[in-house]
Amino acid sequence: MEDRNLVSSVSNDEGLRGEQKKKLNVLLRAVDKQRKILYYAISSMPLILDSPPPSPSPSLPKHLSEEALRRKELHTADVVVVGAGIFGTAIAITLARQSRSVLLLEKSLKEPDRIVGELLQPGGVEALEKLGLRECLEEIDAIVVKGYDVIYYGQEVEIPYPKNAVEDGRRPEGRSFHHGRFIRRLREAAMKEPNITVVETTVTNTVTSSWTGQVLGVDSTTHGEKDFYFGTLTIIADGYASKFRKEYISQQPVSKSKFWGLELIDADLPKPQHGHVVLGDGAPVLLYQIGTHETRALIDVPEGLASASTANGGIKGHLRNTVLPSLPKSVQSSFEIALDEGKLRSMPNSFLPPSRNRVPGMVLLGDAMNMRHPLTGGGMTVALNDVVLLRELLSPEAVPDLGNTKLVIQQMKTFHWRRKNLTSVINILAQALYSLFAANDPQLRALQLGCFRYFQRGGSCVDSPVGLLAGIIRRPIVLFYHFFSVALLSIWLTFSQAPLWKLPMTLLESIMIFYKACVVIFPFIGSELRS
Repeated sequence: MEDRNLVSSVSNDEGLRGEQKKKLNVLLRAVDKQRKILYYAISSMPLILDSPPPSPSPSLPKHLSEEALRRKELHTADVVVVGAGIFGTAIAITLARQSRSVLLLEKSLKEPDRIVGELLQPGGVEALEKLGLRECLEEIDAIVVKGYDVIYYGQEVEIPYPKNAVEDGRRPEGRSFHHGRFIRRLREAAMKEPNITVVETTVTNTVTSSWTGQVLGVDSTTHGEKDFYFGTLTIIADGYASKFRKEYISQQPVSKSKFWGLELIDADLPKPQHGHVVLGDGAPVLLYQIGTHETRALIDVPEGLASASTANGGIKGHLRNTVLPSLPKSVQSSFEIALDEGKLRSMPNSFLPPSRNRVPGMVLLGDAMNMRHPLTGGGMTVALNDVVLLRELLSPEAVPDLGNTKLVIQQMKTFHWRRKNLTSVINILAQALYSLFAANDPQLRALQLGCFRYFQRGGSCVDSPVGLLAGIIRRPIVLFYHFFSVALLSIWLTFSQAPLWKLPMTLLESIMIFYKACVVIFPFIGSELRS
């Protein structure tokens, strides 16, 4: 500190020119950062003692204050988490409650305003309860969700969440809400944790050892100045537009459509407390309440859609001329008012198969590592259940030292395969359903009709598929069974509606329907089986 004070006093000397002062200040900051790096390197090395170390102080508050000071002044912790979204905030809180010291870094702590990440399935609500974060659903005007209402060319079928899916025998419930309000509540919970320091800073790169290849932390920009944060383990969870994805995994997102979002005021939905899926000649439309007076409308618009071309009035022309007439009559007026106000926003609908984490000292998780079409609202359910699993696999009992990179990588391999029971179901279901609901050829339209007729049968034809969608049923074989049951029903409907003299053509069409079903689902199954 004496050296620093000396430099500071010299830099304040009135006899120095402005340019000299500037150079000295730059030198001072560089020395300070190097001191932090050196401290981290030394503190990470094992100590060799001639006598046993003294027993740790029994005073927990003192220990926490020392760790907090270390995070604040030296920017070092057990874990550095990049991104304070759903996954990043939840994993930070979970690890902090296991007595890990955590730095949670976020480029902007303002309440986010997004048009997706607004519907939490029952499986996600259950995970939130397991993590002790259920209170984050309170005081945000969240709406109870009891299931879905599918509208196919004006015909409706209600798909409630299945009975006896929870221990007390009642039907499970999801929640829908403004995304930003939920994030705000999660961040408030994180800021209350004594083992977490939340920092508003823009992370730019990882800091990697040139000798071992281990990630030691990150560098960032805080208020326009270069900064560093170091951790035994760095967790990157910087979302769907991750700047680190290309550097650490080979697979990249594929996006073939966008969701265009509107916020409807006091819309009269056909089934209150239900998510609505509207199917017609175009891609699907989602409608669900996100507040007492607000309803979200999400309209899927595939790339290159002719009705959304400039010649046809662009996206507004498509919404007014194609989408509006297909909506339930009770919703049309509020939709038209929202469209006239012009508050349209879009979000890419991306698919990114999961990848294994193999980099020592760093893991890439959340939407940065795995995404699926948001049609089924499964993203937050996947993220929160991943945190539940990591709470076990990275616990102090399982991994006493997060600096043991071989053990951490082994645990992440276990994580990659154990999460499949849930995440493979949600990933495959989202992509397969979107293929059917956005049907753009005769075979897919036949499968779409078969899917709707399957739901109309009720019983297990509804309970099991919606149980998969809700994140309650976690058995991929159940998804496989019901998908091909829909395919066989589609073939039966094709035969039953065709005259006898068209039998050869109908047989060929049936083969093509079954082939199309295989083309839809097997690539997504393959993407889940790859490591």
